[in-house]
Amino acid sequence: MRGFPTRPGRTPAVVARRTASALAAAALTLPLLGGAPSAAPPDPGPSEEARLQEAFSAAAAAYEVPRSVLLAVSYLQSRWDTHDGAPSVAGGYGPMHLTDTRTALASATSHHGEGTEDPRGDDARPTLRPEAHVPRTAAFPDRLATLPRAAELTGLSTERLRDDPAANVAGGAALLADAQQQLGGAPSEDPAHWYGAVARFSGADNAESAAAYADDVYTVIRAGAHRVTDTGEQVVLSSRPDLAPDRSVLRRAGLRTVSAGSSPATECPATVSCEWVPAPYEEFGDGDYGNHDRSDRPVSQPVRYIVVHNTEGAWEGVLASVQDPAFVSWHYSLRSTDGHIAQHVKAKDVAWHAGNWYVNAGSIGLEHEGFLTEPDAWYTEAMYRSSARLVRYLTEKHDIPLDRQHILGHDTVPGPTAATVSGMHTDPGPYWDWAHYFELLGSPFEATAEKNGGLVTIRPDHATHGPVFTGCERAGEPCAAHGSSAVRLYSGHDEKSALIRDIGLGSNPTTGVNDLSSRVSTGQQYAVADRWGDWTAIWYLGQKAWFRNPEKQPTAVPAAGRVVTPREGLDSVPVYGRAYPEKAAYPEGVPVQEMSPLPYTLPKGQQYVTGGEVPGEYLYAVAFDRSSHQVIKGEELYYQIQFGHRVAFVRAADVTVKQA
Repeated sequence: MRGFPTRPGRTPAVVARRTASALAAAALTLPLLGGAPSAAPPDPGPSEEARLQEAFSAAAAAYEVPRSVLLAVSYLQSRWDTHDGAPSVAGGYGPMHLTDTRTALASATSHHGEGTEDPRGDDARPTLRPEAHVPRTAAFPDRLATLPRAAELTGLSTERLRDDPAANVAGGAALLADAQQQLGGAPSEDPAHWYGAVARFSGADNAESAAAYADDVYTVIRAGAHRVTDTGEQVVLSSRPDLAPDRSVLRRAGLRTVSAGSSPATECPATVSCEWVPAPYEEFGDGDYGNHDRSDRPVSQPVRYIVVHNTEGAWEGVLASVQDPAFVSWHYSLRSTDGHIAQHVKAKDVAWHAGNWYVNAGSIGLEHEGFLTEPDAWYTEAMYRSSARLVRYLTEKHDIPLDRQHILGHDTVPGPTAATVSGMHTDPGPYWDWAHYFELLGSPFEATAEKNGGLVTIRPDHATHGPVFTGCERAGEPCAAHGSSAVRLYSGHDEKSALIRDIGLGSNPTTGVNDLSSRVSTGQQYAVADRWGDWTAIWYLGQKAWFRNPEKQPTAVPAAGRVVTPREGLDSVPVYGRAYPEKAAYPEGVPVQEMSPLPYTLPKGQQYVTGGEVPGEYLYAVAFDRSSHQVIKGEELYYQIQFGHRVAFVRAADVTVKQA
């Protein structure tokens, strides 16, 4: 995604950070679970001494909800963050992620229709320029209107519920108590009796999604949690390892059933809610067809990558677009509010999503409901967890390594040719929490070598690391302060030095949120080129690039691994955006796909971390009739490397591989 999308309901000014204020007992003791009272509720006013932990205790007591349940639900919604009062992608506010339909009216429905990137990325076919669809509907699901309902139950204003974290917590407690009452349950201090209410709180429209959400909440309660929030407050949930909830009450919730477990048509783990919403494979027009290609992976060729995208639009529009045969496709969509998954394309088939045909032919694409340029249009913990479960399932099934050269962001997919480099997309962007994501994947980024070794893994503290980006609301204007996975690169060991330049982009580097010229991302690995005090230099796009890496607050940790360097006798070697076969491998009738180099070289004396050896392969699939489809495999081998922000490829014959 490139550019500056806007969303209704969001003003350019970012809401000022507020200190959480506890609700006084009088304000919490409202007409419980009834309609709005005739008189306005008492205003407790701000309290400098109050803390979010106390707000959870007060709301739990007032609405007779177990404190552990309230804390765990909030953790799954927001990890207890307030996000400065800004809404999530689904229009959710505050620690309890109370939603308001007005802010969920996103204008765009898919990032695939923006910029100059061809999502298919196959030179053998005309450039694809899809147009997304904006569904027009007056009706919105209950999951997008929990904040107005909380206002009815508490008598607090919608503004207060959005802006005051403690009031927001009280609204969440009221919703849980209301759900418990609707299910015929009595207030209880035992968290085991609240499973049905938690499931209903998710706002899910089917029993499977509701159950998956509730199971996650109870997983959090059993494990416990503690965290410093984005307001600097310590919140703690004590563990209850033996807690066993009563799941039988969910049968009374009146939710539709998608299937027994995940839909039989889907390829999802049993631990997530997953339904089949197929992308169409249809012929139309003058021999044109869409919106993906049928194949038989991994028999024909392996699945090597998972590509993480964000949607740049809301759920309903995303589903409408992927079901259009004239649009593009991806394999799975993930919903923000509850982590629900829709699968659209079988893993054996090739979706058009990454802008690079070599990557498309060997990848599975995941779209996450979210916005790149809105740092506080945040991703929920429920979606992160659901995505991690799906990725673990897929990586185990397809034997994909859990590292950043195989779990790609769309922003790390290379342009297949020099002409495409500047138009490649930049999602999920600098605000996606790669460190937390890989912790959920069970593969955290940790030091794997001794101090001052030859390689580093980028790993800033996402919560406290906040480089300034511009262009989220308007070009050139600073984005809201926010935690980030990105680390900025300079030409010298000083922040007054010029930013590193990416010659492939053809413009001077900026701090723009979509400008990848001079930044690296959490989990990526690079060879160390130099050190100077608190600064570390790495080899990056053929240059020595510096980043600040103080010992007391490091932005990278020592790593071990293999690197490539030009073989002896070569001053430099070409770098490619794809790994296609040599000319002699193409049979008659299949046009040769030229291996045109990118506008970079890998100079002698420099080293780049490799993600492993890959063969030259090209999937020829340009017609609806699959009889002409074939995978061309050559003798030429390549090494995939972390070259700049994006990955790239070099010929195996051009380089020497060694352990760093």
